[in-house]
Parts: sequence; C-alpha cells; structure tokens
Amino acid sequence: MKLSLIDLLLFIGFYAVVIGVSVWKSRREQGSADFFLAGRNLPWPLIGISIVAANISSEQFVGMAGQGAGSVGLAVSTWQLVGAAGIVIIAFTLLPRFLRAGIYTMPEFLEYRYNGAARGLMALLTFVIYVVVMLAAVLYSGGLTLHTIFDVPLVPAIWTIGAIATVYTVYGGLTAIAWADLFQGLALLAGGIATFFLGLHACGGWTAFATANADKLHMFLPADHPDLPWTGVASGMWIVIIYYCGLNQFIVQRNLAARSLRDGQLGVILAGALWLLVPFAIVMPGIMAWQLYGAQLGTQSDKAYPTLIRELMPVGMRGLILAAIAGAVISTLGSLINSASAIFTMDIYKRWLRPAADERSLLWVGRAVTLVAIVMGCLSAPHLADPRFGGVFQFIQQFQGYIWPGVVAAFVMAFVLPRAPAAAGVFALVAGPLTYGAFQFTEKSAARPDGHSLHFLIQVFLSFLIIAVVMALIAWRRPLPGPRLLPERVGMNVATAPVVKVAGAAVLLGVLVLFVVFR
Repeated sequence: MKLSLIDLLLFIGFYAVVIGVSVWKSRREQGSADFFLAGRNLPWPLIGISIVAANISSEQFVGMAGQGAGSVGLAVSTWQLVGAAGIVIIAFTLLPRFLRAGIYTMPEFLEYRYNGAARGLMALLTFVIYVVVMLAAVLYSGGLTLHTIFDVPLVPAIWTIGAIATVYTVYGGLTAIAWADLFQGLALLAGGIATFFLGLHACGGWTAFATANADKLHMFLPADHPDLPWTGVASGMWIVIIYYCGLNQFIVQRNLAARSLRDGQLGVILAGALWLLVPFAIVMPGIMAWQLYGAQLGTQSDKAYPTLIRELMPVGMRGLILAAIAGAVISTLGSLINSASAIFTMDIYKRWLRPAADERSLLWVGRAVTLVAIVMGCLSAPHLADPRFGGVFQFIQQFQGYIWPGVVAAFVMAFVLPRAPAAAGVFALVAGPLTYGAFQFTEKSAARPDGHSLHFLIQVFLSFLIIAVVMALIAWRRPLPGPRLLPERVGMNVATAPVVKVAGAAVLLGVLVLFVVFR
C-alpha cells in the first residue's frame, strides 16, 4: 500500500507533536526519581491511558488479532478481560502496599520482605525477559506490520521503530513516555475502533458478521483445546494476571509514579475500563479479516490485522493509521526499555556494583542501558520470523512462563505467610524457572498418542502450586520471630476513596456482561 503526500505529512506531523510535547514536559528532569518515576507526580488520566498504550501494542494488533482469525477466535480476548478484572482487584490489594513502601522497582520490595539475594534474582530474571523476549517480540511484530501494510523491508522497519522510541525515552524517561502515551494511546484506540466499523461494514453488518463467524464468537473453549482451554483460563491465567497487572515493572511503574493512592487506583481502573474495548478494536477485526481475506492469508494468521487495514483503509487516513500502529509499538517499547533500565540501574548497578553512585551518574547509567537494550532487541527481533516460535503472541506468553510462577509465589506468599523467612523467597525465584522448564521439557519430549498436551497455562498453575507448598513448608520449619517491617512513605494516605470503589465495581460489571454475552 502506497502512502500519499497527505498521509506522509499527517504521520510526520503526529510524531512531531508527540516527540515535541514529551520532550518539553520532561525538560526539568534532574535525577533518578524524575527519570524512572516522573517525580512521583503522575495524575490518574495519564496513568490509565499510559498503561493502555504500554499494554496494547503490535503483539496485540498482530498476535492477538492473528489468534482471533485462527482457531482461538474471540476467546483470545479473555487475556484482556481477565486482566481488566485483575487490575481492579490489584488496585485494592497490592497497590496500596507498594505505594506506602515508596519503592522504585518491584525487586526492591523483595529485599525489604526477604533479602538482597531475592531482589537480585528477580532483577536479573526480569531484565533478561524484557530484553530477550518482550523487546524482541514487540520490535518484530511492529516491523512485520509495517512490512505487510506498506512493503517496508522488515529489518529497516524494526530499526526505525526502535530509533523513534529511543529518542524521547533516553531524553525524558517516564515523564516523556507518559505524555507520548497520551497521544499514542488515544490514537491506537481510535484507530482500532475505526477499523472495527470499516470491517463490520465490509462484512455486511453485525448480523451477517455474527452469523458467518458464530463458531468464533465464544469466550470459552473446550478443555482439550490446544491453544486456550477454559481450564487454563480458570487456573494459570490468574497467575499471569497477578504478575502482569500487579508485579510487572513496565506496567506497575506508572502506579509507583502516582502522586497519590487515589490517582494510582483510578489510573489502573481507567486502564481496566479501556481494556474492555479490546474485543472490538483488535480481536473482532482479526476475525473479520479471516472472513473477508481468508484465502489471501492462508496459514499466516498473524497478517490478519495488517491485511484488513491495507485492503479497507481509504486514502487520507492511512497516515493516521500508520501513526496509530507505530504509536502502539513505540509506547510499549518506551515503557519496556525504561523499565528494564530502571531495574538494571537501581537493582543491579546501584545495589551491587556502585552503592555510592550519585543521582547524576544513575541518570546517565539509565540512559546508557536504554540504548544497549534497544540495540540488543533490534538485533534479535528478525529471528522471530522462524515458524518454530508458533506466532508472536504465543512466543511472548509461553516464554514468560519462566518468570510468572516463582515471582507471583514470592510476592503472594510474602503476605499470606508474614513469617516466611528469606530462604522461602529465594527458593521461589530459583524454583520458578526450573519447575516451569521441567514441565516444558517433559511436554516436548513426551509423544502422546492422542496428540494432547498439558497447556502452558496449566503448567504455570501447577508450578505455582508446587512452589507455594514448599514455601509453606519452609515457613513452618523455619519461621521468622515476627513479620518484617516494611518502609513507609511519608505523607502517603492509603484510605480508598468512595469514587474509586464505584469505578472499580463498574469495570467488574462490564467484564461480567461481556463474558455472559459471548459465553
């Protein structure tokens, strides 16, 4: 698809505004608290839209829409709908504890609760997952989208996306990211909804679309479904959501930067409300693409969303859609590299390598790590074109299983077992990758006659249960004399406002309605 001069001008103008505003808003940053936590002064609308922009990226537009077009259908939306419910629950449980502690990173909390080894282990695991899995996947799927729609060569597309994200992230940190996300988050949601209505019109309206795709418009799939069985949704997906919404640095970092508990809670609840649009803005367009262009897609379902845009988008809107897609990718990239930089700088460099580092040196180390991380991601991203990875969305979810069970067990049991010793937390972080890895190895090496296998979400759930039981045994045999005292941030009010409770209840009701309608 060729871009007109108007399209190119709209795209360039959009990013001139995005980069200009984000750099200007972050011009006064002086130290690590400014660079990594926006001076702890983010208001709730900025938090909510920034979380959405960080979360919804090309792995959703490419991978989630691709699974919608494939055998999973609308059921792939359960990732976002369960996430919407989970993030509301976390707003009332974990978030007040983290804000009261005044931490920079999630690994930092583990040192207060367990010891320095627990902090170091989680920091290392998180940094590796972000750079090796997340950055590479987001860069690849973004490059694939530009390649499919606009015939841009894959490798130059990857490096272009990485360069744009690096410009304002290196300069302005989280403040720049949050303000850029305000524009990019609104653009991607508007672009997704516009694509939904264009696709619906091409399919002949809702009745024609629903009739033609009745087998795909269900939230729950059989227990023996190879891609997303309901048993995995009911078990392991909740472990994933606890990690992703409550313990994942590149999402939680915005919450830690909130100027008050009310702002933090309303921000994540707004994100949960906006996630309710995902089935319509991303997944259903993927199903529409399969209905309209199934023969053209063949076995390449990851090209569903880009194909729909290429075939349906009128001249004059292509520049804005390109900006929305690029914005989705760049928002997530900016968040990932800033969070990876925060973890390396605060949990590895300052904690273990140079404890006496001043604010200026921490700022420059953070910027240097940002550059190194994006270069590593750009170099590894093209390798994900290999079919053995099973699609970008599957690659992201399956390989993050190495971090989910152990980290969630370490945090959850920290509160469930207040007298659990440091050994319990260290065990969880070491055993998590090993236990999940053992399940992965066993499943790949076992040749089952019926062709069925233990879904990776169930592997995550079983790994969590095993780790939690062993942690309980350690706490029983070697309990602490009393609960460890956690730090308290001065002036942080942890009382939940009534408006927060009403907003949270409304989001939970919305999730329930969608599950009932599309059961």
